[in-house]
Amino acid sequence: MSKSTAHLSLQTVETGLRFLVTTGKVSFTLESGPEATHPNPVQVVLGAVAGCSGMDVISLLRKKRQRVTGYEIEVSAERREEHPRAYTRIDILHRVRGHDLNAAAVEESIRLSDTKYCSVHAMLQPAVTLTSRFEILPAEHQTQGASP
Repeated sequence: MSKSTAHLSLQTVETGLRFLVTTGKVSFTLESGPEATHPNPVQVVLGAVAGCSGMDVISLLRKKRQRVTGYEIEVSAERREEHPRAYTRIDILHRVRGHDLNAAAVEESIRLSDTKYCSVHAMLQPAVTLTSRFEILPAEHQTQGASP
């Protein structure tokens, strides 16, 4: 079993809530309030499930030799009204752009991420309804001088 650690330190003392989080060699800022310029903890959860799934899906599509030219994920979520205001549902929409993409390969890659590889998905699954769907879009035309 591997072990992970994180350290959190308060960055603002007078007003607002801003924390610096360090985990391993990486640091990022969490913030809360109407003037926030950084994500709050629950927003990071949505980004984490999108990032985890995206890394899996693109890695799997590369192994399947799919010619992906663009990729994005849109995550929408519902939260409880009462405290703790935990997520109850997270919907993940994968938009995959490329040349001659195989829908079965895209679907299988997403399924494997959701059921086998994405640790964030696995941690959320017992408490949250998670759904995934995808759209395949044509490759964008490259402008002259653009690299493939």
